[in-house]
Amino acid sequence: MYFFLFALVAGACSKGTTAINAEKVAQTHTYYVAPNGSNTADGSSNHPLASINTALGKANPGDTVMVRAGTYGEKVVFPRSGRLEKLITLKAYPGEKAVIDGTGMTVTGREALVTISNASYVVLEGFDICNLKSTAAGANVNGITADAGSGNIIIRKNKIYNIEHNVDPSQGRSGHGIEIIGNTADVMKNILVENNVIHDTKTGYSENLTINGYVDGFTIRGNTIYNTENIGIDAAGGYAANSNPAFNYARNGVISDNELYNIDMTHGPVGGTHGHGAIAIYVDGARNIIVERNRIHEADRGIGIVSENDAYPTSSCIVRNNFVSNCWRTGIYLGGYLGYTSGGTRNCYVVNNTLLFNNREPGAFGEIEGEIRLTEQCFDNVIRNNIVYARPVDIFVHKYTNTGSGNVIDNNLYYTTGMPQWIWGSTNGNVNMDFNAWKTASGMDAASVYGVDPLLISTTVPDLHIAPGSPARNSGVVISEAVNGTLDIDGKPRIVNNQISKGAQQ
Repeated sequence: MYFFLFALVAGACSKGTTAINAEKVAQTHTYYVAPNGSNTADGSSNHPLASINTALGKANPGDTVMVRAGTYGEKVVFPRSGRLEKLITLKAYPGEKAVIDGTGMTVTGREALVTISNASYVVLEGFDICNLKSTAAGANVNGITADAGSGNIIIRKNKIYNIEHNVDPSQGRSGHGIEIIGNTADVMKNILVENNVIHDTKTGYSENLTINGYVDGFTIRGNTIYNTENIGIDAAGGYAANSNPAFNYARNGVISDNELYNIDMTHGPVGGTHGHGAIAIYVDGARNIIVERNRIHEADRGIGIVSENDAYPTSSCIVRNNFVSNCWRTGIYLGGYLGYTSGGTRNCYVVNNTLLFNNREPGAFGEIEGEIRLTEQCFDNVIRNNIVYARPVDIFVHKYTNTGSGNVIDNNLYYTTGMPQWIWGSTNGNVNMDFNAWKTASGMDAASVYGVDPLLISTTVPDLHIAPGSPARNSGVVISEAVNGTLDIDGKPRIVNNQISKGAQQ
């Protein structure tokens, strides 16, 4: 009797499970799109649709839109959300080149080739997104835009290029390769932007990959950005992204394992006024951001944890385990704009970075900006365990003003084949050419080392890894895993046997 009852129950459960699985399968579709398709077709692989938007209009949670090779001249919009474990995926067919092309399209106001607005649990993967251009004043030209509380978004393996706002700078050049903007009271969470390539854009006064406004929880990793006009990656706060001041800054994000080069404002007409004023990775008025394991070279400036806004200091950020080399101006930059803002940089760490041969051009005041630059309103920041390999005519650390307090600079390794220079409390004067004089003037670097070659693998290629016998090896100070990080520039353990090397490589 008991066996009979168990068999009946087991049979009923098996049938119920089978019915549920069949329902799930029935509710999950893959819609195909191809240039030779028809929007009256059923969207099967043998009868594809012609339009990406038509296919997205049919897609429900759990569905995939697969786009075959070809060029699609449409502004794509996700019309609805997926849901947890049932994402809506828009994807280029594996191994094929699907191009969303804006050639000949008009741009009125803020527009993008792909828009994710008030749509969550969606994936955008594998497309070329290109050739959206405008000469209209007031336009905002974007490759991809996500906004209006969209969350749980993945933007992956896309190539974004030739996104251009070609208007006179006096009329406000503006554009983005990828723009994530929290512009409503609904927070944007769980944003992943990974393994994309952004290149050959003209974004004017704007940026190439932007996270701005009410965005709480994001990861920007593994992207490559090059040949761009202004900022490479920007996590921002204090602008007009969100009308509520409490929501108007990005927070709790990671910017990691990206490569950025030729981030150069002189690529466009804005540079005629501002020169090499761009920054590869910029945290401007945002909070609780980690910038780690990035490789930056041949940019205007390397990494900035800076604020351009009085009410939004850049705070509680960590810049660690990065390579920064051959930038036109400073390698790593903290503070507010001189004589312009009072927000500044607070409670941030700059630890275990390797800097080489930056400062190839004077700054806006005719000064050498310095491998590490501190301008106005720097409070309670820590700069430790960095390798700073300077040019023969260069400045290791340049603190411009006497504003701010509570900063710690120590345990660094400084080296140059030329004349050592540090500046404390001046834009151009008070140059210290003696390490002991610098320590006395600044009250810093008591345990730092000057004049010992860190033995980088190559300063000409360059290769900023350290040789096995480097004096930087295991000579740093362990602050904590939370501050120093778990992985070095190569993804290997950062702290080994409670020891840590100076610079980005363990």
